Amino acid sequence: MTWPMHSSKDMTRDQASGLRMMNQPYNDKVKVIAVTGGKGGVGKTSVSINTAVALAEKGKRVLVLDADLGLANVDVMLGIRAERNLSHVLKGEAELDDIIVRGPKGIGIVPATSGSQSMVELTPAQHAGLIRAFSEMRTQFDILIVDTAAGISDMVLSFSRAAQDVVVVVCDEPTSITDAYALIKILSREHGVFRFKIVANMVRSLREGMELFAKLSKVTDRFLDVALELVATVPFDENLRKAVRKQKLVIEAFPKSPSAIAYHGLANKVMTWPVPQQPGGHLEFFVERLVQRKEVQEDRVSE
Repeated sequence: MTWPMHSSKDMTRDQASGLRMMNQPYNDKVKVIAVTGGKGGVGKTSVSINTAVALAEKGKRVLVLDADLGLANVDVMLGIRAERNLSHVLKGEAELDDIIVRGPKGIGIVPATSGSQSMVELTPAQHAGLIRAFSEMRTQFDILIVDTAAGISDMVLSFSRAAQDVVVVVCDEPTSITDAYALIKILSREHGVFRFKIVANMVRSLREGMELFAKLSKVTDRFLDVALELVATVPFDENLRKAVRKQKLVIEAFPKSPSAIAYHGLANKVMTWPVPQQPGGHLEFFVERLVQRKEVQEDRVSE
């Protein structure tokens, strides 16, 4: 099979299409949540997988996609050795269903690869292959949590705009606030994403978390037409570091710790977020086949 070549704009559109239509008809009501933050080191992965486990404990079937394609760390953080990863899918050596590994409480994990520049710089054909792989998944789940890479790359933007909910993790550092604002700005102005859920991470108190949210809200209210919602304040917790050293999650190793309680609170809120009645999120896209068919029809008309 020869995969069609796409422009950068088409590639972003089609990736969102494939992600929105994934798992049909097996999972026609999958909630897709993108966890992002603009910069590295703010705790996106910790938020993603601890919340995933908390949701699994509440009976949800959860899949976590490690979308940091060149610097994977979900499996490393959990002490899981993945025999195969997304690079094998892109090479045609495996399907997405084949590379899923199981984490705590049975959560599924789609591992990326680490230290591979080729995964960061995917060709249009490889993007198309990844889209097709998502749209053809057989594994059943209720919630997909996408742990994005840092920054505002095409991949980060694609996954964020394809999700029903965008969770922005921010900590009380000037660079974190600045980068979170930059991400929100580009998603709202260029990709039609106007609602963002904020997690104030590694804060010393609830008050500090609310003040951090106020700082970000002040600048977005002034310059952007977006709606922010503070959905969790995760406290700075020494137990988090202890858990990381054990290659365990704090929600497992220290279930009564302040951060574990916060993750359970976030999971409870996620459970209340509406489940889509049909594929879609902030923007509607044609599935890849329909886009191709439309382009073929237009080409015929122009001939």
